[in-house]
Amino acid sequence: MMKLHYLLLAASLVALPACEKHETPAVKEKVDDALDRRPNEKLKDAGEDVKDAAKDVGKDLKDAGKDIKEDVKDATR
Repeated sequence: MMKLHYLLLAASLVALPACEKHETPAVKEKVDDALDRRPNEKLKDAGEDVKDAAKDVGKDLKDAGKDIKEDVKDATR
C-alpha cells in the first residue's frame, strides 16, 4: 500500500512541471476580453456585436429562402 502512495507521489511530481504557464497571444486576448481590459474594449465589443448580428441575419435569410422554396413548391403542385 505504501508503494502505491510513493508511486502516485512520483507520478504527480513528474507531471507537475508540465503545468507551466504557456500564454499565447490568442489566450491573452481571450482573457483580456473576459476581464474587459483590452485596448479599445468598447470598439471591439461593438465589432463583435455587429459580427454576431450579421451571422443571425445570414441564418434568417437562409431560413427564409428555404420557406420560400417550400411555398413555391407547394404552389406549383
